[in-house]
Amino acid sequence: MKLWGKTKLDARIVKSETVVVHAKSAYEVEDWSEPFSELCRRMNLSRPVILKKHVRELTEFSHTVFFPADFMEPVDFDRFEVEVF
Repeated sequence: MKLWGKTKLDARIVKSETVVVHAKSAYEVEDWSEPFSELCRRMNLSRPVILKKHVRELTEFSHTVFFPADFMEPVDFDRFEVEVF
């Protein structure tokens, strides 16, 4: 399974990166901290606050969105989208 992270500004992709997660499905991932840390490190982002809402969206819909308010530091994009594929 892979995670695809992309930052968007005005509906355009600014940065994009993928990370391999050693699980067959999103339901098998117990702790999302490590995959998100690796994805954010590769994209040179601070890690967002991961809420139960984000985990539920990833497991049920294979997609979640983070907004600037989900980050502790200022960001230069409108949204950070993460998809499981």
